[in-house]
Amino acid sequence: MGITSDIAHIDRLQWQALVETSPTASWFQSPDAYNFYASLPEMMTPFVVAVSGTSLRAVCVGFVTQEHNRLKQYFTRRAIIYGGPLLAPDITDAELTALMTEVKRLLQRKAIYVETRNLVQLDDREASFAAAGFTYKPHYDMLIDCANRESMTALVHDSKMRQIRKAEREGVTVTESTAPEDVHDYYVLLRQLYRNKVRRPLFAESFFRRFVADRRGILLVAKKNGVVIGGIICPIMPGKMLYEWYIVGPAIVTWAAMAYANTHGLPQFDLLGAGEPGTPYGVRDFKQQFGGYIVKRGRYLCVNNKLLYALGEFVVKKILDKQAI
Repeated sequence: MGITSDIAHIDRLQWQALVETSPTASWFQSPDAYNFYASLPEMMTPFVVAVSGTSLRAVCVGFVTQEHNRLKQYFTRRAIIYGGPLLAPDITDAELTALMTEVKRLLQRKAIYVETRNLVQLDDREASFAAAGFTYKPHYDMLIDCANRESMTALVHDSKMRQIRKAEREGVTVTESTAPEDVHDYYVLLRQLYRNKVRRPLFAESFFRRFVADRRGILLVAKKNGVVIGGIICPIMPGKMLYEWYIVGPAIVTWAAMAYANTHGLPQFDLLGAGEPGTPYGVRDFKQQFGGYIVKRGRYLCVNNKLLYALGEFVVKKILDKQAI
């Protein structure tokens, strides 16, 4: 078994082949996603760990955040692994444990904690993660089936469909765009949302400009009378999945993304996080009104510094979130 965290030592062709055959594949674990993370050194530090035998067996891609505010960075250094690791269909427990053990070692001093945000079922691998120092945390994800337009439409709640039809009657349009001015206007709305309601850090505008300019996925923008009133950024897993990454605006934005998936051969639309079991979460309720169904994908968490981890939320919420995000 070979293990490396050197991107130069990972065969890109084998990596892409694993993306196409792995039952745990997502765009977020692809070479394309790593390239995107690597193009943003002012915001994040990417990392990759791979396990190989006679062929590539597993890959784990993520990034450590880079806040501009030094104090905020000190208290919030975190390593995020969107999607969870990319695994061969017949991955062994020993190989998975070796992969995550190396991830932990690599990030021991670089991040306060490491978190996988799973987009596939990995709770049956809890023992392998635990052996590497990761704890399972229940967490919901939400999916919408988009392969059949008729059944997709039928599952949307009446109240949401009324909002969508009303927006259409009022002249709201949603189209794909790469125009820099549309990216900017969308970002201004998103930033207001994160500052006033979400109250979580948001990447700088250049993150979104780069994503759109490099065609990593799509930006759909909603306009009324020529003014941007909403939008959504969506990475794409060709032939499989559309992902809702960052969204702001009226119900017609979500509907437009669903329609895009339906007409572009993407059978499912992943709405990503839907909160924790047993905890009320308005975003989950909103997403379910589009016919979404809950899947418990969970997360795996490894805390490298328990004191800073405990202090982090307090500092961010009570002190640093008073500053502009």
